[in-house]
Amino acid sequence: MHSWTARLRQALLAPLKWLLALLILFEEWGWEPLQRVVAAIGRWPGFRWIEAWVRRLPPYAALALFALPALALLPIKLAALWAIRQGHALLGLTVIVIAKLVGTAIVARLFTLTHDALMRLDWFARLYGRWTTWKAGLLDWVHASAAWRAAQALKARLRTLWRR
Repeated sequence: MHSWTARLRQALLAPLKWLLALLILFEEWGWEPLQRVVAAIGRWPGFRWIEAWVRRLPPYAALALFALPALALLPIKLAALWAIRQGHALLGLTVIVIAKLVGTAIVARLFTLTHDALMRLDWFARLYGRWTTWKAGLLDWVHASAAWRAAQALKARLRTLWRR
């Protein structure tokens, strides 16, 4: 591929890379704290047996359970998009953000509970390995960018101002 076509391709794909990176950063930011909230709920009496049951699921049952939140939230997200289309942008965006937070919390906890079973599926373990490698590369690209460094510097300045 010629260098000018490679540069053109890179320029055209950059907005998509940033969008994916922002989604992944949101997931990364929320994954652990939200998972801890759901884990705390899981320690309540009556919920402990559910988590124990989930941990004992065979691999394909664990996979089905792991996929369930995404499928369950899809109609809610579609309804939010419909609300936006009907002129209720704030309502639609609020529903999407809440669905994303709830979905991330549930998926994070389910992944923690089903991880061992899912990794017994060779194809899943392979795909997961590829995903984590790709995600790490994308996040390295973001962290090396001028925009990220500028945002981190601004964050540090704001934190210093806040402390004063």
